[in-house]
Amino acid sequence: MPSIKRKLQLLGGFAVLLFVASAIGCSGFFQDPVLTGLTVGPQNPNIQQGTTLQMSAIGTYNDGSTKTLTSNVFWSSSNTGVAPITSGGRVTGASSGTATITASSGAASNTSTVTVTLMNVTGIMLQPTSLTIARGSSGTIMALATVSGMSGTVDVSATSTWAVTDSTGAVAQNISISNQQSPATVTVSSAATVGTYTITATYAGTTTFTQTARLTVN
Repeated sequence: MPSIKRKLQLLGGFAVLLFVASAIGCSGFFQDPVLTGLTVGPQNPNIQQGTTLQMSAIGTYNDGSTKTLTSNVFWSSSNTGVAPITSGGRVTGASSGTATITASSGAASNTSTVTVTLMNVTGIMLQPTSLTIARGSSGTIMALATVSGMSGTVDVSATSTWAVTDSTGAVAQNISISNQQSPATVTVSSAATVGTYTITATYAGTTTFTQTARLTVN
């Protein structure tokens, strides 16, 4: 008959085999979950020039779990003159405009667009105040902000919201105007109706300012 020592050796080996099999079946040798996606927050925030905002990156993993990532995240800005960002994800509003903030970790990445607005804006003006565009053509227009304590004006065309309306106040048909661009481009389709329209620019800072210009289509 096998000795007691031999029996204990057999039992020990069997226990090891059970443990290994259990590890393989339950967790694949305890492999870490794989990062499959990122969510960047906050999404599309507005911040004042001279202020900062902490961005966040939340990772999604192949086991369905999520976790806020505090390391191994690479942050970048598409426009460091407007919104530079630190390696830790803190973005600064350096000047008026927009910048796309990207967070990446391994093969996963995602973005958020940050809009920086001026402080102490006292009003906006449009340049030109009227323009004439032939059907099938385009023209440009700018929004300029006046700022308390600052001489001259600041171009806020890219951070203003633009619209073109007809005489009834409805959105103009076959006429479009660009947003997030300086200067804003007005494009008049050849199918547009000849007549007079209104271009409206809205700048939303600490206070919201609106200004209009006259558009003549011929």
